[in-house]
Amino acid sequence: MIDLILLEDEPVLVQELAEFLEDSGYRVTAVESLAAFTEAFDEHRHQLAVVDLGLPDGDGLDLIRSLRNSGSTLGIIAFTARGTSDNRVNGFRQGADHYLSKGCDLEELTAVLDALRRRLGLQRESSPWQLDMGPRELKAPNRQGLKLSHQDSLVLHCLMRNAGDTVSRREIVKALDEDYLTYDQRRLDTQILRLRRNVEQATGLELPLKTLRNSGYCFYEPTQIRP
Repeated sequence: MIDLILLEDEPVLVQELAEFLEDSGYRVTAVESLAAFTEAFDEHRHQLAVVDLGLPDGDGLDLIRSLRNSGSTLGIIAFTARGTSDNRVNGFRQGADHYLSKGCDLEELTAVLDALRRRLGLQRESSPWQLDMGPRELKAPNRQGLKLSHQDSLVLHCLMRNAGDTVSRREIVKALDEDYLTYDQRRLDTQILRLRRNVEQATGLELPLKTLRNSGYCFYEPTQIRP
């Protein structure tokens, strides 16, 4: 999993961004100031950064310029309310790889991050997640395993056989042999949340499951399914 450092000082926004980016498959370190960034940033671990510019203790552009002057190859996205053409040009000149307005759709942010990741040659874990339907077990790329309930195995089978594609909530409910019109959607939300937690506790890795708002889910890493 790729480590990303998020610098944003608005508490509500930083929580929303961190959750969204984690759902998109990144391991997020969230900080709220330049000082906190300096303390938390690890050049050897963090590969991408999303940086707000207007911060309580200074300007994010100064941080970006300092990183570039020190030779950092960190992939940097300036994420800010400063949206004029002059602001964007200045951001690029200071060393930002991309410049996005805070008013953009968050799906655009993940698309830009994915494009930047490809350009920098940052690869996610290539070993597959393995689902064994017989013993109902999920094995992570690090070979740590989790025994699954019948319901969880059905959900994962539906998601993993369509890895890389969007799977609608309706499809998942159908896989559970439930009637979508009468099914309480909160049950699925609770099941997915519990499954994420159990996978991380058992394997030490986050389940590579992206939540697509008003659409469904996408299992975005390689998979292998055994009967």
